[in-house]
Amino acid sequence: MTPKNQFVIKLLRWLESIGLSIITIATMIAIGSEAWIMLSERRVDLHNILSIFIYLEILTMVGLYSQSGKLPVRYPIYIAMVAIARYMITQVENPHTEILIWLALAILILALAVLAIRYGHVKYPYNERPNDDR
Repeated sequence: MTPKNQFVIKLLRWLESIGLSIITIATMIAIGSEAWIMLSERRVDLHNILSIFIYLEILTMVGLYSQSGKLPVRYPIYIAMVAIARYMITQVENPHTEILIWLALAILILALAVLAIRYGHVKYPYNERPNDDR
């Protein structure tokens, strides 16, 4: 590997670390903000819990990516499913049946995508890691 290539790889890893740090800090601020809202209102609603769950999933994703250098495709799908569910729950005051049905269908499609990915990893594992469970 040439010195120029080594420099580019080091630069990309450095930028990646900065990006992951920014995501981690922003996520921690979001968790703190959500906790502050719950404390100031002196109550905890389901949408608060789901928001914090989404933030924890993001932190898990950052941790997994930091450790392995790979991003499991399932995690963004899980986050999307919880985000849609959170949106549906917060819209309960003014529900539109048609919109809720479409959102539920979106969650179903995402769940089926996760099942397809999991099936693919079990049935057709990568040659490098036969038990890779991403």
